[in-house]
Amino acid sequence: KPVWVGSSLGGGGERAKDGKWGLGEHLRICPQGYTCCTSEMEENFANRSRSELEGALRETSRSVQVMLSTQLRNFDGHFQDLLNKSERALQDTFPGTHGDLYTQNSRLFRDLYSELRRYYRGANINLEEALAEFWARLLERLFKQLHPQYVLPDEYLDCMGKQAEAYKPFGEAPRELKLRATRAFVAVRSFVQGLGVAIDVVRKVSQVPLGQECSRAIMKLLYCSHCLGVQSPQPCSGYCRNVMKGCLANQADLDTEWRNLLDSMLLVADKFDGQTSVESTIGTIHVRISEAIAALQDNKDTLTAKVFQGCGNPRVSGKGTGGEEKRRRGKPVVEEKPSGVGLEKLVSEAKAQLRDARDFWVSLPGVLCTEKVAMSSSLDERCWNGMTKGRYLPEVMGDGLASQINNPEVEVDITKPDMTIRQQIMQLKIMTNRLRNAYNGNDIDFQDTSDDISGSGSGDGCLDEVCGRRLSKSQSTRQPETHAIPKLSEQDGSGAPSCTRPSSLLLPLALAAAWSLGR
Repeated sequence: KPVWVGSSLGGGGERAKDGKWGLGEHLRICPQGYTCCTSEMEENFANRSRSELEGALRETSRSVQVMLSTQLRNFDGHFQDLLNKSERALQDTFPGTHGDLYTQNSRLFRDLYSELRRYYRGANINLEEALAEFWARLLERLFKQLHPQYVLPDEYLDCMGKQAEAYKPFGEAPRELKLRATRAFVAVRSFVQGLGVAIDVVRKVSQVPLGQECSRAIMKLLYCSHCLGVQSPQPCSGYCRNVMKGCLANQADLDTEWRNLLDSMLLVADKFDGQTSVESTIGTIHVRISEAIAALQDNKDTLTAKVFQGCGNPRVSGKGTGGEEKRRRGKPVVEEKPSGVGLEKLVSEAKAQLRDARDFWVSLPGVLCTEKVAMSSSLDERCWNGMTKGRYLPEVMGDGLASQINNPEVEVDITKPDMTIRQQIMQLKIMTNRLRNAYNGNDIDFQDTSDDISGSGSGDGCLDEVCGRRLSKSQSTRQPETHAIPKLSEQDGSGAPSCTRPSSLLLPLALAAAWSLGR
């Protein structure tokens, strides 16, 4: 039985080639010897074995994609929810708390939250400048509202704006919001983008086709024993690992940068906790703004005197004074805990799963041999070693392309790395650099990824059935079975080893096609 698990075949019992055996001179991959396989069967086995390995690789990679996509959906939803709730709280409470000071400037507040969302989604926006622009525009509008009796042309307001930092019209709220919001948004968007990049890398690498030498090696590993009529041909453990390490040599070269990416994400995730946590910062933006407006009202007279002293006395308009403006004090409501799963739990689960995924690429050969190939135990001395049943003597190769120079099972050209995988290694390096800067609180020049949160290519960084929707800047959000190897009878009545079709549920579809072709 070929040893890919999880496949089935109907029927059974017919002989191949009408029970005729040959000496095997026609075989190009399998050891030449007494065989029931034709050249066509061998060629079909080779082609199918490669596609089967590629399918097994995609299936194994999919579990990591699902995990990362689930994390992406959870974190993105949580961060979007924090921002949405803050904006809703502002819209619900500011009319009663600040009256016309809010209602006449509501678009300014909407624009701020829109900019924060665009920044989070990856748009190339300088967050500190966006916040400074908000406070500058807010000061101009509120100062005019509080002084309707004066004519305040743009030139006068420009003069006031140039001295605003010294006046501190909003108290300490703008400085505190800038420090906390910048660190929080840099951290959350880099973390979410890191998840997107990781998903894209796994998806693209899992689609890299395997070479001709790999298909020959897999064919020999899985099917040649049947052509020779070997009974219970479980591949030797070391033999299987050498084949897989040779076939997946380029994939193993992702290991260093993959680990660096996940380690950097773990560090950034540590920034989500604490008194100045992401949750308290993003969820209370409206509170900081309310405090700022209250400070401006409290310090109105002092601010007015300083502005008049620095920019001159403005011309009186005759519209009446602004000294009797209504003050409707009250504190904006702040939810103690966001609905749904808390950030602390999300971070804890993410850390555990990211740590488990650190060795994904170098563990692939072992995983495929253990879970997808019914290989023999390492102590078995009567396993299929590629030539016959017996011990497998060659040493198991190391990981990565350079380590395969002496691989006895797969001929690997170590001077020709796969370019798709090299490109993904570069994407990992770029994203790791962003995460390390984010960990230090530094905003760096992100490419504009607002239409593609993954930031690494054409993919959306999300499995459709996991995320349920694409991430777009215009939206505000937001084991395989195993089967035993059949025993082939040693005699079929003709004195030759048996080469019959084993019973159903024991062979993959590839073998079924090969048997049909061989007949």
